[in-house]
Amino acid sequence: MLEDIRESSQGLTAKIILGLIILTFAVAGIGSYTNSADTSVATVDGEKISQQAFNKAYQAQRNRMAQQFGDMFDTLSNDANYMANFRQSVLDNLINEKLIDQSAQRLAIRVSDERLKNTIREMPEFQVDGAFDNNRYLAIINQAGFYQSSDFRDYLRVEMTRRQLSQALVATEFNLPYQEKLQLALQNQTRDVRFATISAKQFEKNVEVSEEEIKTYYQANQVRFENKEQVKVNYITLNVNDIAKKIEVSEEDISTYYQENIASFTQAEQRRVSHILIEFTEGDSDSELSAKTQAEAVLARIEQGEDFAALAKALSNDTFSGENGGDLEFLEAGVMESSFDDAAFALKNVGDTTELVKTSFGYHIIKLTELKPEVIENLADIKVELTAKVSNEKAQDVFYEKTQKLAEVSFEFPDSLDDAASEVNASVTTSTWLSRTGNSAPFDNAKVIDAAFSDIVLQDNMNSDVIEVGDDVALVLRLDTYQEAKVKPLDEVKAQIKHILVAQKATQKAQDTVDELLAQFTAGNDIEAQLAELSASFTTKAALARYSGDLDQSISREAFVLPHPKAGVVSASTVALSNGDLALVEVQAVQVSDKPANPQLAQQQTSQLAQSAYQSYIDSLKVGAKITRQTVAEPTSY
Repeated sequence: MLEDIRESSQGLTAKIILGLIILTFAVAGIGSYTNSADTSVATVDGEKISQQAFNKAYQAQRNRMAQQFGDMFDTLSNDANYMANFRQSVLDNLINEKLIDQSAQRLAIRVSDERLKNTIREMPEFQVDGAFDNNRYLAIINQAGFYQSSDFRDYLRVEMTRRQLSQALVATEFNLPYQEKLQLALQNQTRDVRFATISAKQFEKNVEVSEEEIKTYYQANQVRFENKEQVKVNYITLNVNDIAKKIEVSEEDISTYYQENIASFTQAEQRRVSHILIEFTEGDSDSELSAKTQAEAVLARIEQGEDFAALAKALSNDTFSGENGGDLEFLEAGVMESSFDDAAFALKNVGDTTELVKTSFGYHIIKLTELKPEVIENLADIKVELTAKVSNEKAQDVFYEKTQKLAEVSFEFPDSLDDAASEVNASVTTSTWLSRTGNSAPFDNAKVIDAAFSDIVLQDNMNSDVIEVGDDVALVLRLDTYQEAKVKPLDEVKAQIKHILVAQKATQKAQDTVDELLAQFTAGNDIEAQLAELSASFTTKAALARYSGDLDQSISREAFVLPHPKAGVVSASTVALSNGDLALVEVQAVQVSDKPANPQLAQQQTSQLAQSAYQSYIDSLKVGAKITRQTVAEPTSY
């Protein structure tokens, strides 16, 4: 392709056209070509929310929903109304975030560079063996889509700023006793109810659906009958674990690694010490002289054989350690001041004590109470572990070299993977059908799927760039077969549509019937005979609790929405059940028990009040803000 472009640009006509383009740029200015239409999805007090920001948030939320609901979300995503509300919800969240950011800026809420740095270093995701590891940090943020560490810092700074503001709001909420009492009364309330369930399916036998109705439904709901866009790709995979299986590790390799990393297999000497501290005020010579005199007297008593621990408990100004006989437990070099360290690590035998040791705190007498000598693990004991480490390190080197070669050859020969596969001694594999979400590894990785559906693969039919999936896997892919999203023909979905329409009409007939029964019931008429004709009857449930699992949740919810029954007034309504049936529900009596409060009730209420306060704050920001929205369509690529 590049060669064709290069050859085509050599002719006289091409040069004339190129000259005209250059002249146009010189006269009109390059800026006129770079101006683009405003594609923002919303504006909040003059600040735009870009289409790119919306697409990113949309993709993230869609992926979360797909992981949470699985195949059910595929069904939901076929509902145009549901997805329109879904997109609007994503946009609302972005607007709320923009309002919070603007409010934080007006309130001068800031996150310092030092706090940001400490937060990153303390995040367990970036630690190895309890310590911050920069290589792990870079690998993880790259995998998350932050290819510059500054991008991640900026993202984290915004999130921490938002958190400061939200915590300032929610932390001020508290629960009052009367609120807890009211909530407790509602939670402990029970109701005597009776209900009759009417099956909607019994109405289906008399339902008729015309061909015209089927066609109309098909035309109005084509998204529901659309085959998802799918692709099969050919790909080459490099995996460190697979490479490691073929690596040969010699005895010399293991020995060399052991010697070069001997510190990793060495348990440093550990020493436990106790001390007696006599404090003085730094800069006060009289105080220092007095402390030294007291310390010398204590040292003399130790040298005369008095018990060190008893003297520490009675005389040491470090009362915390003094309670334990002066014990400071095992000491690591560099924890204490250098003069203390030097004296403590100079002690040779357990039971030895130092002379007076001066620090900024005062005068110390230090005693060595336990000594663990340096221990070096034997090579033979860790040989298996070292073999795996050496093999992995060698495999990493080979993996890096092969990845570089794979990138070079797949780019030089973009119309096939065969040359690249031969160069890195790998095979070309064909994937199963892939969609935008819900694929198995490695196609569950966003970068891999983005590449599979990219223009360079689908439109240009070229090899993708090398895609790194974590630190251990890399692959390059190209198109095998593409299936565009298309609506299934009517004949294929006709039976499905008829079933839907029959169910809808039957449900509507059932609803009309139940509504008529409710009208008669609330008027005081006996409807038992009519219920019997519908194969239904009243079922009584006494002392139904608010969150009981004994009944369909739709019935329980409706029972606690209905008003308290009064003399001469029927408290009843109808409700649709989760299985498509309908029910007529009546509340006959209401009771409040005197169960003790849940110990967590106050905390739960405070949390609810905090959430309400936060939403109220957002709503107040919207009142004074100028917000414009655009209609957000389904992103063409996610």
